[in-house]
Amino acid sequence: QVQLVEPGGGLVNTGDSLRLSCAASTSTFNRYDMAWFRQAPGKEREFVAAILNDRLGTGTAYSDDVKGRFTISRDNAKSTAYLIMNSLRVDDTAVYYCAADRLGNPGRWRQYNSNPRSYEYWGKGTPVTVSS
Repeated sequence: QVQLVEPGGGLVNTGDSLRLSCAASTSTFNRYDMAWFRQAPGKEREFVAAILNDRLGTGTAYSDDVKGRFTISRDNAKSTAYLIMNSLRVDDTAVYYCAADRLGNPGRWRQYNSNPRSYEYWGKGTPVTVSS
């Protein structure tokens, strides 16, 4: 069982920046593909960003809504993934979830990294509220 802990959420203002962290309790963190999802009140959980595990190569993916504003990264030495959010908007308000899984190969990762059903391990979520 891989446990994911997501500190970093909070209340911010429109235009602010915020960094979310996701610490994973595994010694093989470099084998896992990591992702961030979010769920706003009354809406389905949606894809935000994903990053390929380092053993297979390099790669990131972003939703159209956050591309150019958010950046996903990972620090394998710390077994931690990050989501750096810039230019925050009110509609970024949501509970943000970290997710991890092994998608098997780069082809599968490219096809399925944005699907929440691809991920076995999930954090409890951290709320981000953006105030105007």
